[in-house]
This record gives sequence, C-alpha cells and structure tokens, in this order.
Amino acid sequence: MTAAKHTAEETLEVDDSGLNTWTDEERFEVTRERIAEYAAATNDPIPAHRSGDIAPPVFAIVPVFEALLVPAVDVLPVELIPRVVHGEQDFHFHRPIRPGDKLVSRGKMIGYQGLENGTRAAIYLECRTEDGELVNEQYVTTFVRGFDAGKTVGELSPSHRFEERLRDDSPVATVVQHVDDDQTFRYSPAAGDPMPIHLDEEVARDAGLPGIIAHGLCTMAFASWAILTELAGSDVHRLRRFAVRFSKMVLPGDDLETRVWRKGAADGITTYAFETARGADLVITDGLAEITQEA
Repeated sequence: MTAAKHTAEETLEVDDSGLNTWTDEERFEVTRERIAEYAAATNDPIPAHRSGDIAPPVFAIVPVFEALLVPAVDVLPVELIPRVVHGEQDFHFHRPIRPGDKLVSRGKMIGYQGLENGTRAAIYLECRTEDGELVNEQYVTTFVRGFDAGKTVGELSPSHRFEERLRDDSPVATVVQHVDDDQTFRYSPAAGDPMPIHLDEEVARDAGLPGIIAHGLCTMAFASWAILTELAGSDVHRLRRFAVRFSKMVLPGDDLETRVWRKGAADGITTYAFETARGADLVITDGLAEITQEA
C-alpha cells in the first residue's frame, strides 16, 4: 500500500495491489429495440441507428456501464468514491455493435497520477463477444476531486489533446444542435444510467448544481453523430477512435455547436480534432475522431 495525504487531519490509503486487476465479467445481450431507444434518446438522425440495424458509436458505453467504476473501488478508499467524476472517454472501435450480439465486458484500473487539485486515474475496459471477438476497447479517465495521491503509478489513458495550431484554419464542419428539455429523462433509461442529478431537480441543487444536468455521454453522443453525418457519410463502420474530455456541464434546453478541424491523414485514416461549445463555454474539449477513408 502507498499512503497519500488528503487533509491535515487524515491520511487515506491507495491500494496499488488493486491495479491491473480485472473486474468480474458483465454480460449484455444487444437488442434492436435498445439500439433504437438509445439513438432516439440522443437525437441521432442516422436511419440505420434509429431503426436499430446497427448501434451508434457511443452506445458502446451501455454494455460496459456496470463495470465502469468498479475498478476504482479496487484501488481507491471507499470514502473517495463520491468525489470521482468522469473526466475523459476514449473509444477504440474494432467493429460496431449489432443487434443479437452477446457481449462480455470487464475492466481494470491501469494507473493514476497525483495532482495538486486531485488525482487522475485511468480505467481500461474491453468488450468482447462470447466467442472472444474484440468489439471495442475503452479508456476512462476519472478524476478524484481534492485528493492528491502524491505520485504517478502505472499507465494513463492515451493522449488526445487538441493542438491549438489548428485554429489557424477554419473548421471543416460546424454542426448546431439542441438539447431537449426532456433529454435526460429519455437518455437515462436508454443508457441504463439512473444517477439522480440527471433526473431530480432537488438532488441536483443539493449537490451544488444549477439544476438537472445532461449526461456527459449524451453530449458525447451528440458530437458523434455530428461528425458521422458531416465527415463519414453517416457510416459508423468508418469510425475507429472517438475521444473527448468533459469540460463543463450541459443543461436541458441548451444549444450546442460542434466544430471540427482536420488534423491529417495516414495509412488510410483521417484524423479530426473537435470541440463542442455552449455559447462561449466549451463543454467538450480535446475531441479526437479517427475515420477510415473508405468503409
């Protein structure tokens, strides 16, 4: 075990032996109805998604959701779990999810980095079929507010930082979107995320929020279909990587604007950087999308 100071009055322990320890497997059977429900809950306009023929990219969070934060419990003191927030999400797609897939997911924490204002921790998730085919890999970067672990151990998530030089050129695509007043109430059952800050005004205000806030992954899903429709011919097969950093909250009723820049191309893959804004505030930063030039 390694000790890390939390306050002058107490010392909490980070259990390094829990690193790289797989969680129990979570199983999920994909239905056409669940895919269609998720697409509708994220205002996805792509017909193949709305009909449930093939899953939108961010639907990949649904089968792994139960395993999402379990690895944090294996490493962090239980007292810190309420301080854990979802900071970044990075999907690496091997193929899209389809109706009828029987998926098996598991996760592990692979490393952490102590900082003055908190600790970044990286969780790796993998999603396979029952036959062992790798469907996607995911890196989740969590942030433990107000706790400095005092050192860096293991691996962190792969980088996807926005390069400021890109602002010298105009975006290759700009998409304006609207978050509906009932968005969170539709997204919550579709995603299997029942957190009350997205559903109960009183709970949200007691947590110091201005009211109900949108799910970060719902905002990410908005950005995904903006990029697919503008740059990938609405073909989810062409999306190989999709990563974001969640920067600020989104509220029901907000108008969003996703702006996309072309970074470059190599080995048949074009890389794009993007961000999503609510007025002057950036709600998604360090966005990265890798798209094959042909399906």
